[in-house]
Amino acid sequence: MEPKNISKDVLLGAQMLFVAFGALVLVPLLTGLNPSIALFTAGVGTLIFHLITKSSVPIFLASSFAFIAPIQVGITQFGVGATLGGLASASIVYFLLSFLVKLRGVKIIEKYLPPIVTGPVIMIIGLKLAPVAVGMTKSFDGGALDYSAVFVALVSLFITVVVVLKGKGLLQLIPIITGIIAGYIISLLLGKVDFSPVLNSDWFAIPWVTAINEGSFEFPIFDIAAILFILPVAIAPAIEHFGDMIAISEAAGKDYLEKPGLHKTLLGDGVATLFASMVGGPPNTTYSEVTGAVALIKRFEPKLMIIAAVFAIFLSFFGKLGALLKTIPMPVMGGIMILLFGMIASIGISSLVKNKVNMSESRNLVIVSIILVFGIGDMVLGYDEFQLAGIGLAGIIGVLLNILLPKNK
Repeated sequence: MEPKNISKDVLLGAQMLFVAFGALVLVPLLTGLNPSIALFTAGVGTLIFHLITKSSVPIFLASSFAFIAPIQVGITQFGVGATLGGLASASIVYFLLSFLVKLRGVKIIEKYLPPIVTGPVIMIIGLKLAPVAVGMTKSFDGGALDYSAVFVALVSLFITVVVVLKGKGLLQLIPIITGIIAGYIISLLLGKVDFSPVLNSDWFAIPWVTAINEGSFEFPIFDIAAILFILPVAIAPAIEHFGDMIAISEAAGKDYLEKPGLHKTLLGDGVATLFASMVGGPPNTTYSEVTGAVALIKRFEPKLMIIAAVFAIFLSFFGKLGALLKTIPMPVMGGIMILLFGMIASIGISSLVKNKVNMSESRNLVIVSIILVFGIGDMVLGYDEFQLAGIGLAGIIGVLLNILLPKNK
């Protein structure tokens, strides 16, 4: 290969990481996990995916939004170690679905996880986080209402919306980064950015050492209560993965559901999620932003994703970068979250509309109603430590209702 082509591939690979970067680090910043570890696990997780699929699909893996609420609640209720153990156990869902798809084909997904189940579950993920997003816009330090904080949040939100609606080319693919930069600049002008973490950090830092010092890393503990709370949540990103595979197949003009096969791509996601959780990172999932980027530049080459993964691993040891990410003021993130979590809920609604789910049917109304109330209301069922709650319980109840309730003739 000519040096010119190599340098072009390296540049395009770095661009893929840039597209994913904002969403990638947003999850650990919101959940209290270490962003440098998330960068590392995104890179290694992507390499694992390409190893399992024999580098045949142009996909990049990184932090999953579906797990934000479970991680936040899990750390509060069970602690960091038990939450990581629960996240690692969530890979069981991927492994099970991979096995079923290999055994029965893609139709098995459509049979047991149709839009009438997955749509409301996705809506819950966004709606449950709405109070968190609004709360982060009210002050810089979690104290009394500060209108300068609200102003910063609204600037971040406004710029992000403008880029989503009016952005062209690469800019359209990085609305989160653009909104964060705008809010960060306003915060700088208001004197609300504290650079002491950057000044006190090393250029080279092992992410786990930093995380242990900060108290954001523990070795996974496999606690049955945490596992039952978190494990069913994996249903949502697994369905998102199915949609991403269809999208990248259509964009590239290839049927990746057949070759390498949905069972292998699900397995890749599952192993990457297991690895990430075992070493302190958030679960991984396929990134739609990167799918959009490869469709934009018309370069459907898996090697670009491998280059992006190597860049992510390299940057994870750049101590100043991890420290800089932690200087982003809370209202900046809050402004982004208002749009982000609202869009997650909207995707759930879109799924129902796109698949023409008839909401005038009593059966469908019952399923959606129970899923929403169980999930948003944090319904708990179980005995002693064997308990299911919140999003996970809502997903399982939805699957059971869809199987048990008679369909209208």
